Amino acid sequence: MEFIWILFAFACGLLSKLVTLPPSIGFLAAGFILNAIGYQADSVIIELSNMGITLMLFTIGLKLNIKDLLKNEIWIGSISHTIVWVICSLIALKLFAILSIIYFIDLSTTSAALVVFALSFSSTVCVVKLLEEQGEMRTRHGKIAIGFLVMQDVIAVLFLVIATGKTPSYWALLLLLAIPLKGFINKLIDKVGHGELLPLFGFFLAFGAYELFDLVNIKGDLGALLAGMYIASHSKSSEITKSLLSFKDIFLIGFFLSIGFTALPTWEMLGIAIALTLLLPIKFALFFFILIKLKVRGRTAFLTALTLSNFSEFGLIVCALSVKENWLSNEWLVILSIAVTISFLITNILYSSAHEFFANHKDWFKKYESNTRLPEDHFVQPTDAPIIIIGMGRVGMGAFTALNTHNPGKVWGLDTDKDKVQWLNNNNILAYTGDAEDVDFWENINLDSIKLVLLALPSMQDSMSITTQLKRLQFQGKIAAIARYDDERQELEEFGVDKVFNFYTEAGVGFAEESMEIINKNLINNI
Repeated sequence: MEFIWILFAFACGLLSKLVTLPPSIGFLAAGFILNAIGYQADSVIIELSNMGITLMLFTIGLKLNIKDLLKNEIWIGSISHTIVWVICSLIALKLFAILSIIYFIDLSTTSAALVVFALSFSSTVCVVKLLEEQGEMRTRHGKIAIGFLVMQDVIAVLFLVIATGKTPSYWALLLLLAIPLKGFINKLIDKVGHGELLPLFGFFLAFGAYELFDLVNIKGDLGALLAGMYIASHSKSSEITKSLLSFKDIFLIGFFLSIGFTALPTWEMLGIAIALTLLLPIKFALFFFILIKLKVRGRTAFLTALTLSNFSEFGLIVCALSVKENWLSNEWLVILSIAVTISFLITNILYSSAHEFFANHKDWFKKYESNTRLPEDHFVQPTDAPIIIIGMGRVGMGAFTALNTHNPGKVWGLDTDKDKVQWLNNNNILAYTGDAEDVDFWENINLDSIKLVLLALPSMQDSMSITTQLKRLQFQGKIAAIARYDDERQELEEFGVDKVFNFYTEAGVGFAEESMEIINKNLINNI
């Protein structure tokens, strides 16, 4: 059985990639195809699905700052959206019933409220995968989207407590003992090194926290999320994230397959699922205008709203619980499964051209913006610094050090991660917070003073997007970028990047040059 679903997952994932769709869409299709030909999800797929979601929430926690969740645009925005969505969607479902549409006719007000509540959540799996593939987890809109997902997870826990009647055990108070143990945990992380013990330690924390929280009647996935946040401030948090990335992605294939294994729909169920996806524009509009009212910029509000405009796997959990309690008929579990799948497909297709769409229609979105900007949306351009390095990771910092040595005061860095920028500034590296894929960013700086843009970014798509923005504004300077593979280098050069460096080749050249300098110095000293 394992080989069969691996075969279908790979084949469908590859086909999706060939038509420029994310492989996850292919995994969803593989599940439905396997279900159609008579296969059912076994314990391996279910276990992989659960492990993938737990690891994903743990890695989200590793990138979270608790202060971000306390911002008005996060907690007020998420709560407001849930309330307004439930009201608007409940009215829509009642209109469907008035029109005598099958399945909606027999829904009581309570049952209809459960359906729209299940649809109020956005998919953590879909959103995180999308942001990771686009390299936008640490952008302004990425952080707001993740904040919304975390708040929705808190709402989910409250619902499960009320619906199941399972209140947290008194023993849950013992979890607070983890606070004074943080120093010990940090020292333990330092001792595990950089090898195979590092991802194993990540597994230990993620699944250990899951089991502890589950033991005291609290949603285990919340424990994994909090465990990630617990060690997020450690210097190795990003390294732990990278070490778990491949495991998480493989395990999440089980999740996408399991949706397809839920059940096979009838044509009527498929029609109802499509009708539910017609509510997605309402979901988008609510996200967008609520964020705008909270003084979020138009582009940030647009991208956040588009990212979150899908239905969630948690909706299936709510529906399954409702079916178990006889609040909903079993058919609704199938309908919501199809609606979730379709919403994933819509989000991935639309978001692939989101940046270009906003750039072409930015005037329409910007007219709704508040005149007052939040502190995170201000940018100050340094003066007399003609060289800009975008992406201040290890490659970016290395490039900054080399260029600043020969051109002191003429180089500055740009990164989307505010905390990283603060750390860089504390270490005497001139860096600023900003999103280079934001057309507003480039329009608010003096491009005539910029002579060289270095794209020290791991994602080829990000480099191409920024190049597009610069060319649209008729940038006259030079653009350089890095690539990991020769095919990426060739594609970037054909796209219009002036100089592309192969990451691995140039690292070897630099290593050789530095080594030769040591030999030359020794020869000079011996003469």
